[in-house]
Formats: sequence, structure tokens, C-alpha cells
Amino acid sequence: MTIVSGRFDDRALLLYAVTDRSWLGGRTLAHDVEEVLRGGATMIQLREKELDFEKSLAEAFEIKAVCKKYGVPFIVNDSVELALACGADGIHVGQSDVDARRARERLGGDKIVGVSAQTVEQAVLAEKSGADYLGVGAVFTTSTKKDADFVPGDTLRTICGAVGIPVVAIGGINAYNIGKLRGFGIKGTALISALFAEKNIFEATARMRKLSEETVK
Repeated sequence: MTIVSGRFDDRALLLYAVTDRSWLGGRTLAHDVEEVLRGGATMIQLREKELDFEKSLAEAFEIKAVCKKYGVPFIVNDSVELALACGADGIHVGQSDVDARRARERLGGDKIVGVSAQTVEQAVLAEKSGADYLGVGAVFTTSTKKDADFVPGDTLRTICGAVGIPVVAIGGINAYNIGKLRGFGIKGTALISALFAEKNIFEATARMRKLSEETVK
């Protein structure tokens, strides 16, 4: 993992796995995260909406340890407090969460700050505010986040050209549509159900890793 002065190797965005405990089926989240890492995930975001802070913190420490074992960045969704408490490598925030500038001030210059963006204006502002990368989507219809705004291909392409920081596409991406993102200028794909909802998480991740490599060429 390469993180220098708040910047990082953008190859870490190639296959960005965002957690979801909906499909655990009795397994631990740490187990499933290790499966995606074995399969080739290059970055992990802990997105926890169901647990209280103490349980989220305990889980964060578990996931952080697995990420350290595989040498990939560990990102926390939304909560600056959780990111600080567990010593995460960074945070990812949405448009309704703490803004990038405030997150950067609280976390410091050596941490990664990612921001969700749906418009060119949001993307440019996020870069000016200190974001290291953008998560742009939903690029396809997604069942994971039903209130996600749809981002047309033309907007995705324009955002990639309007900012100097890397862009990762997110939202409804799977093995059947990922190829449609080729040529847009993205540096990677962020996946949830295409990994964690699969019966064989390791094999699904290995397949999506190969497809993502082909897509971002």
C-alpha cells in the first residue's frame, strides 16, 4: 500500500470492495472481507449502517487487521469519529455527510479522503476541498442503495476529464455490464453485491478483478 501526504497509488481503486452485511448468512464480515481480498480486491470500505458505534468500532478493528495482512487501504464510510478511533487509512463521505475539507482537517494530511459525486460541479468542488479520489454513481441501476441518483455515461466521462484526481465508478456494476464502462477514464470500479452477494465470494472477486483490469485499460 502506498500512501504519501494524503495521496495514494490510484491502482488501489482498481477493485474497490464496499462491505454489506446483508448476505453474511452466519459468517463474519471479516471472513467475507478476507475472501474478497484473496480474490484480488485492492481497497476495502467498511460501510456499516446497522451497528452502534462500539460494535462498529470492534468490527472496524477486525477488518483493518485483515486489510493490513493483505496490504490494502482500509477506508471507513461517513464517520470521521470511527475512522479516527480505529486508525483507518481514510474515509469516504457522501454529499450529505461531513464535507471533504472538514474531513481532511480532522483526519490530517496523511489520510485518504474520498467523496461521492454525481455532478461535475460536485466533483470539482470535492477536488478543491482536498479529496484524493471520487466515487461517481450510480452508473447503473442498483438494488443496494435504492435512493442513489443515476449518473449518465456522458456525465461520468465529463467528470473524469474535469478533475485531476482519480475516479472510481460505483452503482449496479456486475460481470455483465462492467465492460460498458471502458473508455470513460475511470481508474477502477467499486462493487458491493457483485462480490458479497455471490455464493463463492473468492471466485466472484477474481472474475471481477480480471474484468476491471480490462475495463480501465
